[in-house]
Amino acid sequence: MKSSVTKTFRKQLGDLPASIQEQATKAYALWKADPYHSSLQFKRVSQRQPIYSARVSLNYRVLGLLESESYLLVLDWYT
Repeated sequence: MKSSVTKTFRKQLGDLPASIQEQATKAYALWKADPYHSSLQFKRVSQRQPIYSARVSLNYRVLGLLESESYLLVLDWYT
């Protein structure tokens, strides 16, 4: 699955603590290898729109918009 990120997302990532940035990098690598790995809990979180969530840590999740079967636009963080 391919992905891209927004400028806002990049800025928000840069504002996070270094330990969370490292976890995000590891989670992204795992997602690229296997988007549905159980530790990521990658799942749809909206019934009206194709918005998905993936786990980065116990307290951090990332949100993305699935634009096709093979492309995810990463939008935002939530805790």
